[in-house]
Amino acid sequence: MSILSINPVNGETIKTYQEDSEALIHQKIEEVHQSWLSYKETDFKSRAKLLLQVSKLLIERKDQLAKLMALEMGKPLKDGVAEVLKCASVCEYYAKNGTKFLSDQMVKTSASKSYVSFQPIGVVLAIMPWNFPFWQVFRFLAPALMAGNCGVLKHSSGVTGCAVEIEKVIEDAGFPANVFKTLICSSKAIPKVIENPHIKAVTLTGSTEAGKKVAEQAGRLIKKTVLELGGSDPYLVLEDADLEKAAKICANARLINNGQSCIAAKRFIVVKSVAEKFTKLFKAEMESKKIGDPFHEDTDLGPMARAELRDELHQQVLKSIEQGAKCILGGEMPRMEGKHAYYPPTILTHVEKGVLAYDEEIFGPVAALIIAKDTADAIRIANDTNFGLGAAVFTENPELAEDIARNKLAAGSCFVNEGVKSDPALPFGGINQSGYGRELGMFGIHEFVNIKTVYMK
Repeated sequence: MSILSINPVNGETIKTYQEDSEALIHQKIEEVHQSWLSYKETDFKSRAKLLLQVSKLLIERKDQLAKLMALEMGKPLKDGVAEVLKCASVCEYYAKNGTKFLSDQMVKTSASKSYVSFQPIGVVLAIMPWNFPFWQVFRFLAPALMAGNCGVLKHSSGVTGCAVEIEKVIEDAGFPANVFKTLICSSKAIPKVIENPHIKAVTLTGSTEAGKKVAEQAGRLIKKTVLELGGSDPYLVLEDADLEKAAKICANARLINNGQSCIAAKRFIVVKSVAEKFTKLFKAEMESKKIGDPFHEDTDLGPMARAELRDELHQQVLKSIEQGAKCILGGEMPRMEGKHAYYPPTILTHVEKGVLAYDEEIFGPVAALIIAKDTADAIRIANDTNFGLGAAVFTENPELAEDIARNKLAAGSCFVNEGVKSDPALPFGGINQSGYGRELGMFGIHEFVNIKTVYMK
């Protein structure tokens, strides 16, 4: 079987990869396990030094890797460079902070000596999506390697070239051979990979449905999972918000990665008294974005990652309109030559409960504007979802903002007067149908270690 990497700008095949046989997959896992048996004995200083070398290589190769992302999934070059630099920063973060996070923690008890130790658990399987083909991997890989674990990656088939380059960066940085391997295979191979006795845990970023399947498969074998799944992030715009600032941030938050992000803003819940003015400002910001070739420096939005994803998105828009939503911007297939995956920034208004854009995640450059009667109603609407990944609130009242963010919004991350984003120092993850577990920060590195009690009398 073959795996194709296809250019979403023109539909042409970039490269064909031979899919790993089942035997080769398990051979790779065996090689990673054997490497782990010695790698787990390395000290924090050695691991940190290697991670810093990875960071250095990523910075050196940022332009090359950004071009690969532009080619394989349509990310504009400037966004690709930013993604690679963020990967470098997470490697540096764990190199500098990993020792502190993983050092023994002394606990006073009736014992003569008692403490908590953090021990590596072995080989972690990462199942990763195409939308941030480097960042999604490194936010798992940097803490895993710092903790003394090793990893195997099942990346999205469309970004196989990115997966191969990640393995090369780890190798070139001087890590021991086989601490990290890419499995070139389809999703059909995942159950057998999870069953391999050397796989000790699984981390997945993807759809809620994919998360359910992986959780079920791993759960039967009592293997730890961390799931970062879908989101329908609400952005609340209250009556005292700086509307010009809010409109700009909201547009950028909706269109980040062409809207193909779990934490991209999805639902814009605006208090009625400022809805008309905000809508006008927001529309102006959305339509100012330039769609074009991801290789052009002035492009804001490239194509979506695949034509079928664009087609599914358009059907969601049409269904929402059929259910009563109004389209005030975009919503039509662009007339461009060739087999492309472009879709314009789109705004839907009159979005109410029962309309697809209210109830489901829309993974693309489509914004759903929802009118709330007041602040309390805006909070109610924000929490009226099965998801719970990120949320944001815009208001000039800091006390109110903090109370809403801390106590009222049901989400893993709540931001005030800023778009939701991930930071190496802060835990990242969701609740409800958006998943469980955390990545990044101290909490992220503790997900895949044996938190061991040692008690001496």
